[in-house]
Amino acid sequence: MADFTFHHGGVSVPDIEAAIAWYGDVLGFAVERRFYIAPAKAKAAMIRKGSLRFELFEPEDAAPLPEDRRHPPRDIQTHGNKHVAFRVADLEAFLAEMAGKQADIAFVVREAFGKGCFLRDPAGNLIEFVEEAGA
Repeated sequence: MADFTFHHGGVSVPDIEAAIAWYGDVLGFAVERRFYIAPAKAKAAMIRKGSLRFELFEPEDAAPLPEDRRHPPRDIQTHGNKHVAFRVADLEAFLAEMAGKQADIAFVVREAFGKGCFLRDPAGNLIEFVEEAGA
């Protein structure tokens, strides 16, 4: 079996500068590098927080995110990639911090198997944060 590890997730956004600012101010990511993807006519940036990387794209003339993709229970009703998820040690502390930063908290789950929440970035893309039970 081939060996591999996770490298990054990526999202398309209407304003790469606003996205870079949000991911930096709210989640602590910093720009690792910027580049242009000519075939997609897209500005791009790889942002990084420790070993985590996230790629942002601002393509020319892109369609906006459909409304159903902004709500976790409805988003899974459409096939395709859904979101990336990051682990947090304490969901309640994380939620308090995000509320203090006025982050758009889309959905919160508290179940026996674990707790989690979804944030929306400025473009409406969903990002999950999970506190695992017993972790």
